[in-house]
Amino acid sequence: MNERSNKYVIAVDIGTTSTKALIVDQNGVIRGQHAVGYNLISLAPDRAEQNPHEIYEAVIESVRMALLSSALSNHTILCVSFSSAMHSLIAVDEGFRPLTQSITWADNRAVAQADRLKNGQEGMGIYLRTGTPLHPMSPLAKIMWLKECEPITFAKTAWFVGIKEYVLAKLFGRAVIDYSLASATGLFNLEALAWDQEALTIAGITPDRLPEPVPTTYRLQGLNEMEAERMGILRDTPFIVGASDGTLANLGVGAFEPNIFAVTIGTSGAVRAVVPKPITDPKGRLFCYALTEDAWVVGGAVNNGGILLRWARDVLATQEAEEARRKGLDPYNYLIDLAGQVPAGSDGLLMLPMLTGERAPHWNPNARGVFFGLSLAHGKPHMIRAVLEGVIFGLYSVAVALAELIGPGKEIRASGGFARSVLWRQMMTDVWGMPLVVPEVIESSGLGAAYLGFMAMQEKSGFAGIHQWIKTSSQHKVQAESHQVYQDLFPLYEQLYSQLRESFNDIVRFQNRK
Repeated sequence: MNERSNKYVIAVDIGTTSTKALIVDQNGVIRGQHAVGYNLISLAPDRAEQNPHEIYEAVIESVRMALLSSALSNHTILCVSFSSAMHSLIAVDEGFRPLTQSITWADNRAVAQADRLKNGQEGMGIYLRTGTPLHPMSPLAKIMWLKECEPITFAKTAWFVGIKEYVLAKLFGRAVIDYSLASATGLFNLEALAWDQEALTIAGITPDRLPEPVPTTYRLQGLNEMEAERMGILRDTPFIVGASDGTLANLGVGAFEPNIFAVTIGTSGAVRAVVPKPITDPKGRLFCYALTEDAWVVGGAVNNGGILLRWARDVLATQEAEEARRKGLDPYNYLIDLAGQVPAGSDGLLMLPMLTGERAPHWNPNARGVFFGLSLAHGKPHMIRAVLEGVIFGLYSVAVALAELIGPGKEIRASGGFARSVLWRQMMTDVWGMPLVVPEVIESSGLGAAYLGFMAMQEKSGFAGIHQWIKTSSQHKVQAESHQVYQDLFPLYEQLYSQLRESFNDIVRFQNRK
């Protein structure tokens, strides 16, 4: 075997519930992998944090164990390339020691600051320049919250970083952030590829309190010797800073043409497409984040994806889930089978799936879940199917906004946990009215990070080569009758949200009363 053919990339995907490391060869074959899970810390309803040190250790352990599982020599490792969840924020001191936990995308404590931005004169201008919707998830809003509500911590902070920047700073002693994650902060000017001065002024910080923005293919070298030993890799192994998990998911499923829509449903969900230059939505519904300087991902994320099925399992169908376990069956599959007993449209039962508030396209943290049309004719299977359909309707509302901005899609590329479910995939095909393709490898963000690593090391040129990596596991075509049912119901779904928008604010005030 020649030198070129036996090089591998370690792709590290820092996610919301776990960090996974993949060992990927030049043909896109995964030769080893390992995942380390961790918990979300929620000490109050509006808080969603994680322990930065715990995630850092998960990175070290996942790399070490993935390499061991591959039985490959560390001399064959070309580089380590990163994918990471977006919108996290950690305040750290001069030595990169955390002064806060990692405040995740799901944290809503900056509601007041986000609302003030959204309703202020400068808000739309900041969105149009930075591409990050005005929402509590935005690090801009989180920094504003820290300044106003935790002024002592704010004053002590040397750097405001995300979780990947924290990990890399610990490994290399440098604070750098890739253009992709920088463009998800609400602080980064998309056209200038630099921190936006007006956004910094509003946040009350200067550029020297933020990491240095670098391209997603940027290499770091000079790894901390002790940590290299702990990971089992050579100290001179290059680290590619990589990009966000959302943008890399598009690359990992081969969706980098504007009319191919990538859809991911894990705990949450997202719809995305790639365009050649930055573009923002005049209505403020969609994000625009960098993949490379010549490829930009436009789309929207929803809060409520697979987490809704878990809620249905734990609240609506505890007895059924326990029965499934006794039979040695997967409770989720059992619930989906129940939903399959009900026709498309759940016999007129709709659900707004907004149990954790909502991001795109409404950006409303006060949105709440609703069953509408419930009658004595409906049973648990109807409710479970309505939950699944509600998640798909929520994603479709993002796709409608995306089509308005860049033109209609012609194909869906699906990834995430939901891609394992035939029913859910067919449901999406029928709601959206376009064919759906499922790549064989569902670890799309990790695969995208690996390919970006090969590109950074000049082993691959351009995105087109990733098509050779991607094999299709299944395809779905639109069922005309079900599509018509969903076309009749979707306007009612949209109308229902619109009519309840003010009522959501009222019920949240009631829920939060002291």
